[in-house]
Amino acid sequence: MEIGRGKSGRRAYALDEIGIVPSRRTRHPEEVSIAWQIDAYRFGLPLVVAPMDSVVSPRTAVEMGRLGGLAVLDLEGLWTRYSDPEPLLAEAAELGDEAATRRFQEIYAEPIKEDLIGLRIEEMKATGIVTAARLSPQRTVRHHKAVIDAGADIFVIRGTTVSAEHVSGKAEPLNLKQFIYELDVPVIVGGCATYTAALHLMRTGAAGVLAGFGGGSGHTTAAVLGVAVPMATTIADVAAARREYLDESGGRYVHVIADGGMARSGDIAKALALGADAVMVGSPFARAAQAPGRGYHWGSEAHHPELPRSARLQVGTIGTLEQILHGPSTVSDGSMNLMGALRRTMATSGYSDLKEFQRVEVVVTPSATPRP
Repeated sequence: MEIGRGKSGRRAYALDEIGIVPSRRTRHPEEVSIAWQIDAYRFGLPLVVAPMDSVVSPRTAVEMGRLGGLAVLDLEGLWTRYSDPEPLLAEAAELGDEAATRRFQEIYAEPIKEDLIGLRIEEMKATGIVTAARLSPQRTVRHHKAVIDAGADIFVIRGTTVSAEHVSGKAEPLNLKQFIYELDVPVIVGGCATYTAALHLMRTGAAGVLAGFGGGSGHTTAAVLGVAVPMATTIADVAAARREYLDESGGRYVHVIADGGMARSGDIAKALALGADAVMVGSPFARAAQAPGRGYHWGSEAHHPELPRSARLQVGTIGTLEQILHGPSTVSDGSMNLMGALRRTMATSGYSDLKEFQRVEVVVTPSATPRP
């Protein structure tokens, strides 16, 4: 598509512009399986809770594991900077909008403590759940040994945009391929938004790749950096890279995890229909009664010391984690009973498991108005 005489661009689609087509065959929702397995770990739900301080604490990670999902603790968040972050989380909920970003920068300036990294992972692991923890690419080399020594089951390397070929004249960049090869735990890495970037990340040996920029509801990367690729196109492109890599590697399957921009049950269903194996979401669970953010939601980009790219949002509280996941729902906007809605979507389209559901027909609905 021509933008002007000197530039052309491809038309890309947001999740709001995609619709799932029901088939001639339907099923009962209880006969649908939404189980998901990555590496040796099997989950009852295709759901990863994003590593955000407003959503995941060691306690909520344990609760999410009990409910069938996987929650990722941010090892660069408050839980590894302070022995007791609860007073600071309470303060964050009381801040005015104008003061929030500056105060976040002050709070998160406290150094990360490796003993707290180990302590938090051990707290979660002692309960018997699958334990997942996140570091950014910039801090992975420095802190990864503490993560592995503490017994994390899944290591997540997550940034706004992660590449397998970072070039820097100031510091030795993380060699993802060598790093992942030397680890004994499965690694999920991302985000990425293009076919080529995803294919390169898959070649590093990652067990999963995050498709998208994360951040979701409060993300301001598009406004601050001008970087944006709509999620429907992102997921479809990364899923295509998975197929290419499957052939190229002789059968090695890398999981695609859609990350960002999914606030309602319909978004989750569409992400899976477009080729994702699972979804990483945050904002729906920021509205849980157990959420550390106390009705507010923010991502790790909100406290960047030089260029914050996420806003603190007031999302309110609508129910417990169990209600948001499994119902019953008391609202009609798709924000509760997320997994029940997914089962019903799959049953309506006639598919019995997630791999089959990736073959469902979808349509473009240009009359829809994409959400920001």
